[in-house]
Amino acid sequence: MFNKKSYNFYIYILSNYDRNCLYVGFCNDIARRIIEHTHSFGCEYSKKYKTFDLLYYEHYQYVNEAIAREKQIKRWGRDKKIALIKTKNPELKKLTKNYSMILDFLKKISLK
Repeated sequence: MFNKKSYNFYIYILSNYDRNCLYVGFCNDIARRIIEHTHSFGCEYSKKYKTFDLLYYEHYQYVNEAIAREKQIKRWGRDKKIALIKTKNPELKKLTKNYSMILDFLKKISLK
């Protein structure tokens, strides 16, 4: 019997404090990636525009689906991205406020 291995991939949208810049990304470890953005490790856009606040994410099991979705969202205009975020986060609140929240967030989404 064939056993399919489960994988975790994420697309996510970050913003700055004023919510006037949006960053769409893809990763396989969202907690690590948020920390990298927060500390500007390999994230020149985040460093320049201070896009440290996680506003939205989607989970995928297969890498090709996640990459296709990231590319799709990146082609969208700002208004459409904001509308997408508001489907899950109507007040555009930061989903993670500190490292303990990031760890709690990671535990929560790893159960999906």
